[in-house]
Amino acid sequence: MKATTLALVELGTIFAAVCAMLFVGLGQVRPGSSAVALALAQALALSLSWVVAFYVNNLYDLRAASSFGRFALRLPTSMSVVLIMLAGFDHLAPAKINLGGPVIWAGLLSVGVVLSVRAVSCAVIRSGPFFDRVLILGATPLARKLIDEINHHHRVGYTIVGVVDDAVPLGDPSFRNLAVGPLEHLGTIIDQVRPNRIVVALAERRGRLPVGQLLKSLTQRIVIEDGVDVYERLTGKLAIESLMPSRLIFSKDFFKSRLNLMFARIISVLVAGVGLVLLAPLFALIALAIKVDSRGPVFFVQDRVGRLGRRFKLIKFRTMHSVEERTSEWVCDNGGRITRVGKVLRKFRLDELPQFVNILRGDMNIVGPRPHPVSNFELFMARIPHYPLRGIIRPGMTGWAQVRYGYANNLEEETEKMRYDLYYIKRMSPWVDLRILLETVKLVALGRSSATILATPVKTSRKEPLPELNRAA
Repeated sequence: MKATTLALVELGTIFAAVCAMLFVGLGQVRPGSSAVALALAQALALSLSWVVAFYVNNLYDLRAASSFGRFALRLPTSMSVVLIMLAGFDHLAPAKINLGGPVIWAGLLSVGVVLSVRAVSCAVIRSGPFFDRVLILGATPLARKLIDEINHHHRVGYTIVGVVDDAVPLGDPSFRNLAVGPLEHLGTIIDQVRPNRIVVALAERRGRLPVGQLLKSLTQRIVIEDGVDVYERLTGKLAIESLMPSRLIFSKDFFKSRLNLMFARIISVLVAGVGLVLLAPLFALIALAIKVDSRGPVFFVQDRVGRLGRRFKLIKFRTMHSVEERTSEWVCDNGGRITRVGKVLRKFRLDELPQFVNILRGDMNIVGPRPHPVSNFELFMARIPHYPLRGIIRPGMTGWAQVRYGYANNLEEETEKMRYDLYYIKRMSPWVDLRILLETVKLVALGRSSATILATPVKTSRKEPLPELNRAA
């Protein structure tokens, strides 16, 4: 069950239950009376409040709420959000919606409806008969990532029934108890384990791919998928180490139409222009706070790399004490330099607001990959696979990597962010941009890092030496 489907089911169920209680249970509304519209508005307000509350608390991410117990732990916080939203509705339109009296009883009913729907949905999506039985071809690093993603990250809907390869590393814990035989016995293995889905994760396919048996499997209504595509669908990022150059060269997904780029540009300019006008008083307050709190300029300006490798000056509010000596690029190395005001600005991402100016200049868009410092450009070009593809589109104030991963503190983590950036470029659309903007608003409003709201990525403490910068943001 997808998150969107679950949200629509819950919205419709709560709305129907509340309407039934108002119309029938409490007898407050008679068909044909003028109170019908009022009752419908009350039910809609309550239903929307629940859906928004679940979204804010990340309860439509089935990794965070993969069981009813996980869901129940976050329910009190969600109820608080519902009460706040209902108070807001009541304040904005008290004469029209009148969220009191019978609606309180309807609200109590909605709690029971929510618990019942989630209990049923969690039972359904975690029940064996609804799981896809997955057979993986190839004991490769990509296969290892897929197994880890399905088994250890609360990926519901899949169960791995075996790994087929001529030599499976049994000492590797990822493949333990999963080896079911060599590729030449694939037909027999399929008859034994009866998979619904075969995922091809072979590193070298020429001469090894059992084409005949896979074609026969299609006639048996077994889904055949490429491991790279499955990994992308499960994680929201690309397995860049497993991508063949030919796959990228011939893919039309990385060729962005002028209409798509123009639409993104128009939206970015409108948002930046309106933002600068509406937030001008906030800009003045932040500037005053920075000057009072510490010595140095209000703004931090740094050379960054934009679209097609062009250089530009990125503008941010200064969040660190200025220093004369050369300093490290990484966030973890500069924690002691962050000012008191800087901590607040960073927590709520307010230090990024001056980049509205960069957007109006044409350096950036609202959504896109974050622009990297010029000093690291050559290193990233040499060490991160397919790095030039980042330059296809303008960089952004926020992006898929920012809401899914956060800051990077070494070269390995920059590579991890690159996987998210390429996923965004491949799937770039107004709907994806809208989703990123909603996630960004949630991060800013709650003052949380992306790792605390979404799945926490695996990070390492090993650092790669990078060229140092004269100043850090």
